[in-house]
Amino acid sequence: MAILEMKVPSPGESISEVEIASWLVADGDYVEKDQAIAEVDSDKATLELPAEESGIISMKAAEGDVVKVGQVVCLIDTSAEKPAGSAPIKVVEKAGEEVKIAPIEKTQAPNPAPVNEKASYANGTPSVAAAKIMAENGVSASKVPASGKDGRITKQDVLAALSAGISADAIQGWGGTREQTREKMSMLRRKIAERLVSVKKETAMLTTFNEVDMKPIMDLRAKYKDSFAKFHEVNLGFMSFFTKAVTEALNLFPSVNGQIDGNEIVFHNYADVGIAVSSPKGLMVPIVRNAEQMSLAEIEREIKRLAIKARDGKITPDDMTNGTFTITNGGVFGSMLSTPIINPPQSAILGMHNIVERPVAINGKVEIRPIMYVALSYDHRIIDGKESVGFLVKVKEMLENPERMLFGSKDPLQVLLGL
Repeated sequence: MAILEMKVPSPGESISEVEIASWLVADGDYVEKDQAIAEVDSDKATLELPAEESGIISMKAAEGDVVKVGQVVCLIDTSAEKPAGSAPIKVVEKAGEEVKIAPIEKTQAPNPAPVNEKASYANGTPSVAAAKIMAENGVSASKVPASGKDGRITKQDVLAALSAGISADAIQGWGGTREQTREKMSMLRRKIAERLVSVKKETAMLTTFNEVDMKPIMDLRAKYKDSFAKFHEVNLGFMSFFTKAVTEALNLFPSVNGQIDGNEIVFHNYADVGIAVSSPKGLMVPIVRNAEQMSLAEIEREIKRLAIKARDGKITPDDMTNGTFTITNGGVFGSMLSTPIINPPQSAILGMHNIVERPVAINGKVEIRPIMYVALSYDHRIIDGKESVGFLVKVKEMLENPERMLFGSKDPLQVLLGL
């Protein structure tokens, strides 16, 4: 008998322990090499744990257990033969890469005659990851076909049901039962909570606001979005314009791009911009490295790549650490105005909001324009009011005059005249 010890790999620097969020297989199952067998939560991300070899698995840790990096969480009997008649793992193409999905067990014929089924605690019970996605989307467990061991609902089952479309009667409503449910906070959520509270306690956070006339950007997108998408094979969104405007403004106001380290201020001569994206695990902030050197198309491609990784649960701690500035877009959820919280150890964060047609004065006349409110939350210990207001005004100017992004925030005529 050859036994392989599966140990928890290090998810990233400074991470010493993780939490077993969910097992994707059952004790005694036969697993294939590289098959995802568990999801583990660190204080920065949720990662999948792949099987290192094929064989029969024996678990040494339960869901919810906090384990040290390098600790043995399961054993794999690599000398065991694959059970006869077991279905092979299905491989499908997804976004240009192969994705392995656990085999679906055979189900009974429709409307079978009543039989004495073997009771199982897992029958109809979702895994931790599946339960979270179901709660976020208001989906009833009774409407999701289960393919896991003993009838357990897996994460893949929920995603497949959502992709196929959920009927109206599958959505959970208020039952009026006055029942309560409890679930343990994930390690990632606990860490986020700790960091947010510490920011409020340890920083002198203030927020300044402004408004942006989005008509120039919207007109530019309407004129060039088709040719842009055809030439660059990526859509032209608002985020690339905001990222580009931010990098130019950071160059003019370096303290907004800095951070406090003890009694020193660290200034960065580069812009690693964090872009907040929504994922099944919650809000993630992957980093666009050296955004100041990128074109609009390069920014859009990088944001798309990181968003897909976050959506598929493949984002890593390295993708989300050491940013110098953050942009968050609450407008996609309908937010009109908010005060975003700084992402430590950064010193500032820009909040985007929804675009609403409002009456504004243009050259002495009232016109209806698409207006977005923007907010800059900043640490007053390192950024003065003059710098914070000046930074936000510069972002506004470049968004309302997109051509300035090509000339280092200067008016093109100034460049032509050498001013």
